[in-house]
Amino acid sequence: MSKYIIEGGKRLIGEVSVNGAKNAVLPVLAATVINNSPVTVFNCPKLRDVETMIRILQTIGCKVERMDDVVYVDSRTLDKIKIPEELVREMRSSIILMGAMLARCGEVEISYPGGCEIGPRPIDLHLKALKSLGAEIEEAHGFLYCKAENLRGCEIQLDYPSVGATENIMMVATKAEGITTIRNAAREPEIMDLQKFLKVSGVKVCGAGTSVIRIEGVKSLKGIEHTVIPDRIVAGTYMVASAITGGEVVLKNIEVEHIQPIIAKLREAGCMIYNNCTTLKIIGPRKPNAIEMLQTLPYPGFPTDMQAQLMALLSLANGTSIIQETIFENRFKHVEELIRMGANIKTMGKVAVIKGVKNLTGAKVSAKDLRGGASLVLSGLAAKGTTEVDNIHHIERGYENINDILSSLGADIKRVL
Repeated sequence: MSKYIIEGGKRLIGEVSVNGAKNAVLPVLAATVINNSPVTVFNCPKLRDVETMIRILQTIGCKVERMDDVVYVDSRTLDKIKIPEELVREMRSSIILMGAMLARCGEVEISYPGGCEIGPRPIDLHLKALKSLGAEIEEAHGFLYCKAENLRGCEIQLDYPSVGATENIMMVATKAEGITTIRNAAREPEIMDLQKFLKVSGVKVCGAGTSVIRIEGVKSLKGIEHTVIPDRIVAGTYMVASAITGGEVVLKNIEVEHIQPIIAKLREAGCMIYNNCTTLKIIGPRKPNAIEMLQTLPYPGFPTDMQAQLMALLSLANGTSIIQETIFENRFKHVEELIRMGANIKTMGKVAVIKGVKNLTGAKVSAKDLRGGASLVLSGLAAKGTTEVDNIHHIERGYENINDILSSLGADIKRVL
């Protein structure tokens, strides 16, 4: 098993160009099957999850080619409706293929999805919405058999602003007769990116970024070129890397509006941040300030995907911080690993109390999930001595060449087999 070996104590200085967003490119790649025409996707990151989605597309008959950060998909050759179980279990986001395949083929067979074990993420909202649009769904032996002979637009009120459910509805509605209205829709930037893709493809869709999205079904979509938005969580992670090491890092190719909640909390922690629309400079404090209360919320609130990284920073803060995780139940798995490094953290249900310590010390720790793994790397950058992080396949699901990028900023980090 590969692992990262980190010698802490190095101040990070330099520039980082942020890659395309994992959570934006996955629904876009899924949506390419609806087009039934060649599609070219630019700014496509080289990540385990992206490669899994590409393999799924190839397995169901699509022609897919990658050259650096450009992926070409021709779905005209699609000839299968069954999504391979072993690939679905690698990645939870594969569930968004349900909507895309129903729109394209009128049927799909898929197993329940896998991914990071960060708590229950039921797909009831997805299934309820698809049924409202005319899909018939049978559940048996861990598989979902979905069929839709007549998709019809309707009004859907989501009980929770689920990103995946919103994306699934948007995709299946592209071929539904009439207008589909999603109320209490997710507002994340990745939803806006999917809308842009669908709109240029010929779909009549509006409202992404608000709580109400309307989609008018069309007969067919055309082939297009699409550039994926920058990854706001990757940007936030490198911002914390600068903050936790007292560094001075410039981030390029970002959408500053997408990371405002992260900027606000890092300023509260004592960071100096200067920015325009696409570039940001962050200077870390000598010692972070504690944050009285940090609560994860759906966008535009503070993202759950940045909770673990902020916790790593706050473990070194002056004073006591409180984090309330409202999105997922089991998203404190990194806490026991941070404690091994000397952090003083206590959890009670969905609340974590972090008392800042003078310093962290290197230790052998294990990534339990994607973002928790990133928090251990960040802690290792600031810790005294050597930190070994194993199970890094979790981290590489969402970060492209994180060790090389951190090394270019002055970190002492090596990836070893």
